[in-house]
This record gives sequence, structure tokens and C-alpha cells, in this order.
Amino acid sequence: MKTRQFSEDQIIKLLQDAKKGEKPVEELCRDLGCSTASFYAWKKKYGDTSPDEAKRLRQLEKDNARLLRIVGQQRLEIDAMRDVIQKKR
Repeated sequence: MKTRQFSEDQIIKLLQDAKKGEKPVEELCRDLGCSTASFYAWKKKYGDTSPDEAKRLRQLEKDNARLLRIVGQQRLEIDAMRDVIQKKR
């Protein structure tokens, strides 16, 4: 899996700088080395979050993915048990 080129702190700082309006978005993106499409995707994802909130969001997404895997595994086990029970009848 590809690692991220920009940290969440860098992204949030870029969004905060853009919100100040001192420089155009294109110039801020050029200074950081990202595309404007990335900027708007980050803006949609992070909005007005602080660095602490972004870290919490990442942790919640990680926990959610873990829980979804657990539920999926349990569902497979339940289906397998049902198949075994039906074959015994």
C-alpha cells in the first residue's frame, strides 16, 4: 500500500492557510507540491477540523475497519455452522 506523501498536520495547515485568504489556493498548493484536486478532496474530508480532531478521525476509521472485519468473520462462521446443521438434517 502506498504511504501518504503529506501528513495530516500539513494538510490541515494548508486548509487553514487557504481559509485565511492571504494567498490563492493554486499558489498554496504549488508551495506544498500538491494538486488543487487534492486540496479540494482534503477540504471535503477534513473541513474545519483541528489536528487533534483529524487524529481522532483516523483512529475511529481504523477501529471501524477492524470491527467490520470482525463482523465479517463472524458472519462467515455463522453461515458455515448453518451449512453443517442443514447437512445433518
